[in-house]
Amino acid sequence: MSISRWDPWGEMVSLRDAMERLLAESVVRPRGGGASGGAATLALDVHEEGDDFVISAPAPGVSPEDVEITVRGDTVRIHGERRDQREEGDKEGQRWLMREQRFGSFERVIQLPSAVKAEAAHAEFKDGVLTVKLPKTEEAKERRIPIHGGQTGQARDIPIEASASAGKPTEKP
Repeated sequence: MSISRWDPWGEMVSLRDAMERLLAESVVRPRGGGASGGAATLALDVHEEGDDFVISAPAPGVSPEDVEITVRGDTVRIHGERRDQREEGDKEGQRWLMREQRFGSFERVIQLPSAVKAEAAHAEFKDGVLTVKLPKTEEAKERRIPIHGGQTGQARDIPIEASASAGKPTEKP
């Protein structure tokens, strides 16, 4: 056993710390993410893979029946619920020392750079990760456009691709 000296100033919370905590609980985690343990958000990774958009989301402890994915045009909504382990019943004499795992409903709505074919989408759970593959519509796929003219009079292919950030066509070298 060790004896430590009591420091009354060490226990006081500064105004800055109080404001940071207030903003973190109200702005960063808008729905139930505070001490109540709500899940609120779902971390996502989104990338393009050929003619598909791929969304990956770690969702350990969530069953596929508790997740709903909806697509409308270029907008994807992932909504689900992470169940509280206490619902399964605490064991007799069990005492929690720490509870950091979040539970409750979560939702993410993201807008993709272009529309997707919702009817051809595929989702799966593997090793606690939800992966959703969304094929691009024909209008969103890259195409080569021949350019006619010039000195020789022959067509020359210059690849044209839509820039996601500016929404303008850009020439590909």
